[in-house]
Amino acid sequence: MPAPTPANASGLALEFPQSLAVYDKYADAQRAVDFLSDEQFPVQNCLIVGTELKQMERITGRLTTGKVALAGVLSGAWLGLFVGLIFSLFGDGNVLAMIVSTALMGAVFGLVWGLIGFASTRGRRDFSSISAVVATKYEVLVEHKHLLNAQEILRRLPGALPNPFE
Repeated sequence: MPAPTPANASGLALEFPQSLAVYDKYADAQRAVDFLSDEQFPVQNCLIVGTELKQMERITGRLTTGKVALAGVLSGAWLGLFVGLIFSLFGDGNVLAMIVSTALMGAVFGLVWGLIGFASTRGRRDFSSISAVVATKYEVLVEHKHLLNAQEILRRLPGALPNPFE
């Protein structure tokens, strides 16, 4: 019996997977598996794997002290408002004063924390960005005992099996 791995434990592993096809787009891999499903193929024996991973980072703007301060105030105020609402459910007294005071304390905390974090970078990262890890290829794997059947079915779907000579 094979040693347990994270993929096995999560139900993402096949016992003896074989490559059925490799696609440049996830939609094409999904289309192939959907066609297999439409043709009554046991698709629980398939796995789509994103391969050739790369990290992409899109720069969204320049960070300034003012932008960092404003973002800190807004996020801190939002958190303070949430905490104030929770406290108001269990507290006695002036509910509005409790909510406003926790929102203000949150805003001050967010301001200070944001500025400290920005100052600690010493200008090495004065831009904002969003990042993601993306696959550049999508491989459809199938249990070895179903490979020939899957290949035969996909031959009926135009463009489903990529040209191996490209």
